[in-house]
Amino acid sequence: MTDLEAELRAAVRGEVRFDTTARALTTMDASNYRRVPLGVVAPRDADDVVAALGVCRERGVPVVARGGGTSIAGQATGTGVVLDFTRHMNRVLALDPGARTAVVQPGLVLDRLQEAAAPHGLRFGPDPSTHSRCTLGGMIGNNSCGSHSVAWGTTADNVRELAVVTARGRRLRLGPGWAGAPDGLRALVEGELARLRTGFPELPRRISGYALDALLPENGAEVARSFCGSEGTLGVLTEAVVRLVESPRARALAVLGYADESAAAEAAAGLLPYRPLTVEGMAADLVPSPAALPRGGAWLFVEAGGESEAEARARAEAVRRAADVVDALVVTDPGGQRALWRIREDASGTATRMPDGTEAWPGWEDCAVPPARLGAYLRDFRALLTAHGLRGTPYGHFGDGCIHVRIDFDLLTGKGVARFRAFSEELAGLVVAHGGSLSGEHGDGQARAELLPRMYGAGTVALFERAKAVWDPDDLLNPGMLVRPHPLDANLRFAPLPRRPVDVAFGYPADGGDFAAAVRRCVGVAKCRTATVGGPAVMCPSFRATGEEEHSTRGRARLLHEMLAGEVITGGWRSTEVRDALDLCLSCKGCRSDCPVGVDMATYKAEFLHHHYAGRRRPAAHHSMGRLPEWLRAVDRTRTAPLVNALAAVPPLARLGKRLGGIAAEREIPRLAPRTFSRWWRGRRPAAGARGPAVVLWPDTFTEHLTPSVGRAAVRVLEAAGLRVTLPPGRRPRVCCGLTYVSTGQLDRARAVMRRTLDLMAPVLESGTPVVVLEPSCAAALRTDLPELLGDDPRARRLASRVLTFAEGLDRLAPGWIPPRLDRPAAGQTHCHQHAVLGDAADRRLRAAAGLTGELSGGCCGLAGNFGFERGHYAVSAACAEEQLLPAVREAPEGAVILADGFSCRTQLEQLGGVRGRHLAEVLAQALADGTDARPAPGEGWRDSGRTR
Repeated sequence: MTDLEAELRAAVRGEVRFDTTARALTTMDASNYRRVPLGVVAPRDADDVVAALGVCRERGVPVVARGGGTSIAGQATGTGVVLDFTRHMNRVLALDPGARTAVVQPGLVLDRLQEAAAPHGLRFGPDPSTHSRCTLGGMIGNNSCGSHSVAWGTTADNVRELAVVTARGRRLRLGPGWAGAPDGLRALVEGELARLRTGFPELPRRISGYALDALLPENGAEVARSFCGSEGTLGVLTEAVVRLVESPRARALAVLGYADESAAAEAAAGLLPYRPLTVEGMAADLVPSPAALPRGGAWLFVEAGGESEAEARARAEAVRRAADVVDALVVTDPGGQRALWRIREDASGTATRMPDGTEAWPGWEDCAVPPARLGAYLRDFRALLTAHGLRGTPYGHFGDGCIHVRIDFDLLTGKGVARFRAFSEELAGLVVAHGGSLSGEHGDGQARAELLPRMYGAGTVALFERAKAVWDPDDLLNPGMLVRPHPLDANLRFAPLPRRPVDVAFGYPADGGDFAAAVRRCVGVAKCRTATVGGPAVMCPSFRATGEEEHSTRGRARLLHEMLAGEVITGGWRSTEVRDALDLCLSCKGCRSDCPVGVDMATYKAEFLHHHYAGRRRPAAHHSMGRLPEWLRAVDRTRTAPLVNALAAVPPLARLGKRLGGIAAEREIPRLAPRTFSRWWRGRRPAAGARGPAVVLWPDTFTEHLTPSVGRAAVRVLEAAGLRVTLPPGRRPRVCCGLTYVSTGQLDRARAVMRRTLDLMAPVLESGTPVVVLEPSCAAALRTDLPELLGDDPRARRLASRVLTFAEGLDRLAPGWIPPRLDRPAAGQTHCHQHAVLGDAADRRLRAAAGLTGELSGGCCGLAGNFGFERGHYAVSAACAEEQLLPAVREAPEGAVILADGFSCRTQLEQLGGVRGRHLAEVLAQALADGTDARPAPGEGWRDSGRTR
């Protein structure tokens, strides 16, 4: 333990962590920059902040305040002590609906404030796209804005008072009329009145530099407002009184389509007289699928509010009529609006990749110009990009003239970094020429502070330095930001990464086979740190269960980044820090779809475990559950399933077996079927009269040995739909997707199993017969893991392309079949792998056609294959189930069908909820057996009827 760590532990009541994991997790924010801190302190209150600052001041150690770590200019990183406010100082202390104010702590996530204010019809006006994880302290530090700033202004516009601690431990209460001003600040301002009145451009999104003009007498000498946007360089925020605004009772969203982004930009300022709540812009480059949007190459998202839906719609329609558009859409349905806004909010992650997959980076993320000049600025900006051979897609707050853009800088080579600098210098000049601000929302940090003299001139920047000295004479707080800044091309996060691709097992086709490039996908926007998810979203269940950064997708990606860098984490693939963080990853694959940049932590975890345990003893669970298909086939060959079930029912033997197998003591061992699915198949009487297309029904391990009833039901339904069902070739099918080996990182074994499967499936691949897979996790493994592990075998991709889920098989191969009509509510959960890899559109249509109403929940059941059975995982597994699945089932209407297509989901429901979930095939087969039927209209198929009934 270092002396600094010991002194901090003695001085503060909150956590003090100088361990490798804590330091590695805070080396980066969402910017291009990386700094390695000495340690992290999580203060419990303002007294802890004073004490920590005292220790650091005595030792000359710099201090950086950190909230959600989503800053894009590098200001949430540092080389000294990081103060993490998200752990303890994260509450709403008071809320006064009459005064429309709230008292908050700096670590409070914005969405939690919105939730507290909503019952009173109020909200906090600024709302960055990271609202589900950014903190009020970070918003005040950066003077954040968000999409509604055209109506409600910046964070500075919505701050009443601030409680701060100076670097020398003085507690100040900042407000209007010089309230809380440190000694010397008023004299400094009064000596520079002329400069302050003439040296600051007038535009709604001027965030760059210190807001010293807020201290002018005609502006009320607003010390709190002047403090906003200071990026933690003047004092440490401990409490804030913020203003709340009335939230419209109803909203309507007008989505306006334009030919291109310049046309949209030119139109934006003209819509401001209609007093919209938002005027957001984005181009087609950032939209993976524009199906939900009106025609056009770029769009404005213009939101209107009102006391009623009719009033909101009328205002949105007025905007639409006033706009000269290619096409337009007005949406009043809240669900439809949320879906459209998600497209816009995800742009911050989507923009990190060019359409061809090339990486793109921040650095010039949020310049702002007067709104009336936005169109001209964008044309000049595009020309500058072309001149430097760069690409980027602008989007953002068009109504405020604020543009976000990620650019395909090459930050890995000296030549590329030199181009980054040259472009930055020229663009700064272009922004200033248009009367703009280098930062319009995210702050200057290291990315732009070096160029502030171009915007303000040397005299005003010198004034910033004098102001910093008044507040922080020892330069203790976030040095190198805003004044005396680090060079914009120093401390780049990519510098310590290996230059040659790392030898890996998976193919990483989207990243050129480079594991480092795959890890670089995580840019830190931290959507995985969302405390709650709605709808079908899954990511990141382990973080929501523990609240620990190391159990978020971002945290794990940070640790892998540092593992590759080798500076903080020095153990490489043998790292215990990475192993421990990945241990609670459920491999749910939710990040593969929900992460805006497609980080795939399940694959990274399998890769890491493969290397970590190479030539070493593996945990018992890797053998007992990772090799589950082998054990179950052995039981089948010896016909000892009844014996195994009997032994597992004896408590002492069950306890011994679970201890030896690394299985959680709290778990019940599932019973094996006395007769496997394939044995039933061989003994059944072949169906007569089926003349439709042939399908191969995949006998996955779970269906084959544990729930053959699902397979039997699927055969019944598929044949009722007229399909000719067969099984893979061979008397005892030994096909296997390899999932259990992949999830435990036994990738050599997984590849051997997969190659054997491809050999067995050769006749099917030759015939082109579709393959219906009932277990979603197995279908996902065949679609993704198989071709990514066996990229050198063309048969892998061919098999992957043949795989259909149960609903997809009926959808594509029997579109004229009408399922039995149940007319009952349904509850349950969409399998996380289905959500992430397969999609559930066909399932939704099939359920609708069968009269099964209601939405299935999102999230993850928490069992997740072997995860929930492994020793030490039970508590997290149960917490994940309690988040969405179990409440959804408890709240289901009487008589509801409980759907769970995955074996893990059904097992979790049974063991934790005492509820039997059923595969959709079982539900339909039972309805067929009961004689339930629905006759189609002539020429009508279930895909059509499911939409109209």
